[in-house]
Amino acid sequence: MNWYVVYTKPKWEKKVAEKLTQIGIECYCPLITQVKQWSDRKKKVEMPLFNSYVFIQIEDADRNSVFEVAGIVRYLFWLGKPAVVRDEEINVIKNSLKASNIADISVSQIQVGDKIKLETGAFSNQNAIVQEVSKTHYILVLESLGCVLKIKYK
Repeated sequence: MNWYVVYTKPKWEKKVAEKLTQIGIECYCPLITQVKQWSDRKKKVEMPLFNSYVFIQIEDADRNSVFEVAGIVRYLFWLGKPAVVRDEEINVIKNSLKASNIADISVSQIQVGDKIKLETGAFSNQNAIVQEVSKTHYILVLESLGCVLKIKYK
């Protein structure tokens, strides 16, 4: 079975993932914990890593069944076809979110625009294009997902 990306209504990612799980469709909505501050308090909240995206694993013939779930707008397309995400890329996302310290990824002597294959850390064996390198963060483009990751150093 392939992993696909469905595009959801804004702020519906967790609800869509929950409903998909309830009807028996395997899905993955990567979440990160952020501290949000209001005028009277601070609170840790889980936010989706990718706004309006939920990854689903489903047979190609059953792809239309996901539209039974409220909040799903459409599939994400890449080059005119529904974007297929490899298992390795899903595992990279899962492993990177489990990592407590990603400062061990070295970007020395890498120039903006270089195509690289990361060899260590949470993104090992991942192909990416370096978009930006600074003292506090770097930005990598994961080509096959068509997304940009901004990674801050600790």
